[in-house]
Amino acid sequence: MLKQNLSFRLSQKLSPQQIQLMKMIQLPTQAFEQRISQELEENPALEGGKEESEDYDDEFNNDEYDDNYDDEGNEVIETDINVDDYLSDDEVPSYKLSANNYSADDEERQMPYAAGTSFTQHLMQQLSTYRLDDEEEEIAQFLVGSVDESGYIRREIRDIVDDLAFTQNVYTTENKVEKVLKIVQELDPAGVAARNLQECLLIQLERKEHTPSVSLAIDIIDNSFDHFSKKHYKKLIQKFDITEDQLRDAIHEIEGLNPKPGGTYSGNNRIVEHVVPDFAIKIIDGELDLTLNGRNAPELHVSHDYTNMLKGYKESKDKSKAQKDAVMFIKQKLDAAKWFIDAIKQRQQTLFVTMNSIMHHQEEYFLSGDERKLKPMILKDIADKINMDVSTVSRVANSKYVDTPYGTKLIKEFFSESMKNDQGEDVSTKEIKKILEITISEENKRKPLTDDKLAKILLEKGYPIARRTIAKYREQLDLPVARLRKEI
Repeated sequence: MLKQNLSFRLSQKLSPQQIQLMKMIQLPTQAFEQRISQELEENPALEGGKEESEDYDDEFNNDEYDDNYDDEGNEVIETDINVDDYLSDDEVPSYKLSANNYSADDEERQMPYAAGTSFTQHLMQQLSTYRLDDEEEEIAQFLVGSVDESGYIRREIRDIVDDLAFTQNVYTTENKVEKVLKIVQELDPAGVAARNLQECLLIQLERKEHTPSVSLAIDIIDNSFDHFSKKHYKKLIQKFDITEDQLRDAIHEIEGLNPKPGGTYSGNNRIVEHVVPDFAIKIIDGELDLTLNGRNAPELHVSHDYTNMLKGYKESKDKSKAQKDAVMFIKQKLDAAKWFIDAIKQRQQTLFVTMNSIMHHQEEYFLSGDERKLKPMILKDIADKINMDVSTVSRVANSKYVDTPYGTKLIKEFFSESMKNDQGEDVSTKEIKKILEITISEENKRKPLTDDKLAKILLEKGYPIARRTIAKYREQLDLPVARLRKEI
């Protein structure tokens, strides 16, 4: 049974322009420049660069258009739009009177396109120098096409045999594929087309001059790879009846190998992401100085051609329907241009206010560069200070970089949760991680510290942390367990 009822509900919805503004705030510098280029292409009323006429005012009214009629019901076009609101030149626009502290940026803005030979093409070119029959050539090309970015073929031979039959109409055997694989593994860089790390290291060692250290390294990787990967050095010494010095020399040979041969190809045509800092922080006379990248403050103005069109409409005595439609189009473009210019100003202000608050909250860190002086800081801390929504602060923090005296940093890296030390004070989890990292770096690598011992050391330093928390922070720092940090 269907029922209808009337209910009142109070809800808040974002307008399309508010949504666009939020998206614009989230954009980093390079994406923001692309957004400006797109708007300049789509809106002919908007122009970039300095304005030629210094007395032009682009502050215009945004009133909605209403049709007007006289007493006899005839349309009166002259009063449709107050053209003077768009043409007034009595006062200079505010954006020309305001100064900014945006840093100049004279760097080349055009991003060069990568060109050259791909990794697969590089291997194919080498393959053409081998004498192979038709079947071997098809198998070899298929194997090269199966090499991933790291330089490995991570598939079983039997699966490759099946794929050759189904996709290439090549019916062969596992032995034949194994034979061709050995040829492909002769290509450069050394270790390419290996099926696992063990095979990759062996291929590279076999190409070296077989000195006693290299021969021992081959024996270790070939016959005791599991002991080596788990750093069971005592078992290796006993098994191969060698001294610590001999083992150390063999390990030195292995450590000089490349576990990802595909990553070393200089002509690899990968897209390299260039980071353009959105802010810059400098220390001037012991004080922090914040500037917004000048590329975030473009010079935009309304087109003079559109202004002249409005002047022509105002001065015209006989106003036709076609002129009215043209003026309505002009009004829409002028309104869009005004909103876009205002949105850019609001974006600049939001970015600067947010980063300025972050900078002063972490003043001790920015003055010293010591990560142990990072204070606990969450998004709400900054949002409360600048009276903005948490989501706005998140948009600024997640996608923006700041150039500091200590390197270019992602802003969200300055945010962290808090923990209590033994004195009941709130300390940043980043401070604890930094102390943990320093402690591990200073340990005796012959007897690395276990997580239990690390927990006791941090407790002595005033940080009561459980062993499982130590393990979590260690993993976040990409540090292995004590056994894998052991050296001889």
